[in-house]
Amino acid sequence: MEEKISFEDNLARLGKIVSELEKGDIPLEKAVELYGEGIKLSAECRRQLSEAHIKITEDSGEVPAEN
Repeated sequence: MEEKISFEDNLARLGKIVSELEKGDIPLEKAVELYGEGIKLSAECRRQLSEAHIKITEDSGEVPAEN
């Protein structure tokens, strides 16, 4: 079973990755690895936000807008 990581933890890790990449003093292979991890984290954060939005709109009786 895969452990569910919180939005806040994913966002914090994404922030650390961005900081490391912005420094620019890491080897190319490591930068590519971090970039890939960041893309996955970004997608997961978007998914978590979307789920939260759906839950909030369902709880309030609103119909979620189509993107």
